[in-house]
Amino acid sequence: MKSDVEKPVTDPASVSAELPAIDFSTFVLSLSTTALYQMGRVADPETGVAIEPNRVIAQQTIDTLEMMRDKTRGNLEPEEAKLMDSLLYELRLQFLESVD
Repeated sequence: MKSDVEKPVTDPASVSAELPAIDFSTFVLSLSTTALYQMGRVADPETGVAIEPNRVIAQQTIDTLEMMRDKTRGNLEPEEAKLMDSLLYELRLQFLESVD
């Protein structure tokens, strides 16, 4: 059965032209934003409403960032290492504050 709703055709080239280049820092920032979202600290960009915090999932995301820091130690540029350490520090603080 054919659907009456037409789906927009998206050219993959135009989508990739709109997205920023992915590098280590961008990836780490994306994961940290995800953790903040999971803690209910950042609103959903489409609705403008923060979700109900899910501390277990947020902790897993923070743990993932920590694992990445440990596995990449000695292989990062100084700016990347500083970014990783700073983000982990801030995420841990936000996580602790979300308990209150």
